[in-house]
Amino acid sequence: MTLPVFFGCSFIAFGPALGLLLFTVLRDPLRVIVLVAGAFFWLVSLLLSSLVWFIAVKASDPGDEPLQKGLLIFGVLFSVLLQEAFRFLYYKLLRKAVEGLVTLSEDGCSPISIQQMAYVAGLGFGLMSGAFSMINLLADALGPGTVGIHGDSQLYFLTSAFMTMVMIFLHTFWGILFFHGCETQHWWEMAAVILTHLIVSGSTFWNPLYVGSLIPSYLLMFATAAWAYILSGGCTRNLLRSLRGQQSETSPQPGS
Repeated sequence: MTLPVFFGCSFIAFGPALGLLLFTVLRDPLRVIVLVAGAFFWLVSLLLSSLVWFIAVKASDPGDEPLQKGLLIFGVLFSVLLQEAFRFLYYKLLRKAVEGLVTLSEDGCSPISIQQMAYVAGLGFGLMSGAFSMINLLADALGPGTVGIHGDSQLYFLTSAFMTMVMIFLHTFWGILFFHGCETQHWWEMAAVILTHLIVSGSTFWNPLYVGSLIPSYLLMFATAAWAYILSGGCTRNLLRSLRGQQSETSPQPGS
């Protein structure tokens, strides 16, 4: 069962996101650059937060279990805040890039909008986050060994794959909401992104009670998806028309 588990979890975790990558990003070299740079920014934030957590653990008493648990909670919270700080820095960088593209263009327009950048940057954050979440698990899924042989949950790999998928989508929607908040100076939108990120990350402490982390995460994903869709110019009528396979009257900007 090792190969079916490996491929099944891989497609669950990354299949939808790879579809977005294939159909909305890879056809445009500029979007690819934004995606790769976004993944790099997330990677740097992870490196710095991991370094801080590693130093804190080494400087503490390893036998003090309450302290070690507190450091783990601190590490998660610090990592979330640092990721959002780097998302803000990336927005500032992309805003400068848009201004430069406008200056260089002949028609005074940027070839990529800030909404499109927000979507692609969020997807870059999500894909890199998902890769680091699942790479070791997928390696273990190839065996040898049997999940749950000692009485643990046999749903570990499956729930991890579903959690990775929701985190990729959430990062994508968070990118749209965060950039919109920066553009319009609606700081409460940025605060909502940070708060929901903290809630989703904190819910993982319910594991191995996976219902306690998966259900809230998916509810927040659907809520942020609807919010991001509205901010991108979508409406209920166009959504219903698209589900019926009809042409939208006023569609959101491509890639937004």
